[in-house]
Amino acid sequence: MDASGHVFDSYTVPEHQFADTVEALDEDSVRWVWSDTSHWYPRLLERGIVVARCHDLRLCHAILKNSEWTAGSEVTEHPAWDMPAAPPSPSENTLFDDLSVADAAQATLEAVSCGASSAPVDDPNHDESLAEFRRQADAVASSDRPGQLSLLLVAESAGALAAAEMKFHGIPWRTDIHNQILNDTLGPRPQYGGRPAKMEAFVAQIRAALDNPTVNPDSQQELLKALKRAGLAVSSTSKWELREVKHPVIEPLLAYKKMSRLYTANGWNWMDTWVRDGRFHAEYVVGGVVTGRWAANGGGALQLPATVRAAVVADPGWTLVVADAAQLEPRILSAISGDLSMADAGRGTDLYQSLVDRGIVDTRDHAKVAMLGALYGSTTGRSASLMPRLAAAFPRAIGLVEEAARVGEKGGVVSTWLGRSSPAAEDTWWAESLRNSDTPEGAPRDRARQTSRSWGRFTRNFVCQGSAAEWAMCWLAGLRTRLSSMGDARGRPHLVYFLHDEVMVHTPQAYAEAVAEAVQAAAADAGRLMFGGFPVEFPVGAEIAESYADAK
Repeated sequence: MDASGHVFDSYTVPEHQFADTVEALDEDSVRWVWSDTSHWYPRLLERGIVVARCHDLRLCHAILKNSEWTAGSEVTEHPAWDMPAAPPSPSENTLFDDLSVADAAQATLEAVSCGASSAPVDDPNHDESLAEFRRQADAVASSDRPGQLSLLLVAESAGALAAAEMKFHGIPWRTDIHNQILNDTLGPRPQYGGRPAKMEAFVAQIRAALDNPTVNPDSQQELLKALKRAGLAVSSTSKWELREVKHPVIEPLLAYKKMSRLYTANGWNWMDTWVRDGRFHAEYVVGGVVTGRWAANGGGALQLPATVRAAVVADPGWTLVVADAAQLEPRILSAISGDLSMADAGRGTDLYQSLVDRGIVDTRDHAKVAMLGALYGSTTGRSASLMPRLAAAFPRAIGLVEEAARVGEKGGVVSTWLGRSSPAAEDTWWAESLRNSDTPEGAPRDRARQTSRSWGRFTRNFVCQGSAAEWAMCWLAGLRTRLSSMGDARGRPHLVYFLHDEVMVHTPQAYAEAVAEAVQAAAADAGRLMFGGFPVEFPVGAEIAESYADAK
């Protein structure tokens, strides 16, 4: 019994009964509350059990603990919440209809608990899970913006379900095509280690051009020394810098570097490790970046180069629907700043061309450079010279990112639209140095200014990139729900890939058009969920193709 007099019934079940219990109790109206989706959900998927919705205590704890909106709540006093053997609990709460975590908590704590623990009912891990959920519910309820925080927790948890499902299903991958790409590009696979033949041929050309018979082009330090010794005025081995140099070594070196990236990142060893039974099973890390973007745990899921995309081929009778959101971050900026002029400029599919048509800049390239400069804080070159035009046209939008930068420069914290906050600097020495008139001019003050500007660029982009990540999670969650109503368990469209503002769905051909429509409808839903009636558009292009390469 808690302080309000509610009695909570709960019990534990042996691990071998976990999947059966979930299958018996799961309904469309149930939200499962558990410690860690990546721990509990895969075993259900292996049994063919798909959960509609959940509340991931680990992911939600990380958000609430660091959010400035929940400062002072009990959640912030607890360390990062490691996963105990927490029993999942069903909660009567639909995906987006009721976004109150506090209400969800009440429903959950009054519901029957079930899970994978053979320990007695008074097991401390079980009690701690319920206590953690209470803390999270209280933190949201006592915040200034519980609705927005609740939506963030719902979307983050739904993203965790999608990530587990994408790993389970895997991206359809033709190893025969991949192998042919490697053979054509690199030469046959080396039998006893070493480099492929075509790469080795370029090594010989590099050594001859540098008059250095032993230089190893895979060693940046050794290569840089050899380049300087040959008279090249370079400070790095970056391809961007090398392209500006005239020397016989440049062409074979750039060709070698391109081959080397393919060989090391997506070569035969990669295929042996990550592709099985015709599927690339990517391991996503939900919220793995501080802005809320996903990361990948090996395999390079977020960096599939164009070179190998031809190997991503739908199964016979199936097809791929590949979709991406156009110019997402600038559109997000217009919404979070409430800049109606910028939202109006974004109507249609090309915001950058709209800036040209309105006479704000002279070319589309300049429009893109100016907008990226505003988002990422470029203070030099073309983007800096275009900034005054952008600020005059969209004062609210530019004012928001400028203010976010000023907060960061002083060592402060900023938050996304739904309440994910930027990490606080462990030491704001630079802000103190700049405030202190005793700090001498020269190296100490210059270093402080440089650090201050760097932190300001980070917070400037954090509010936009993080809010865009939130929109993408709402989009992904809504699309996942729409796909669940198509087909049956054996022939249902399913998400197989996600990259910031891009999704890929593997679908029976009969549902391809419906999936393309669902992708676009889910994008519109995500905009309404986050920004209500604010007139911002999020156009999404969706292509139906047999191969990923054909859709790009």
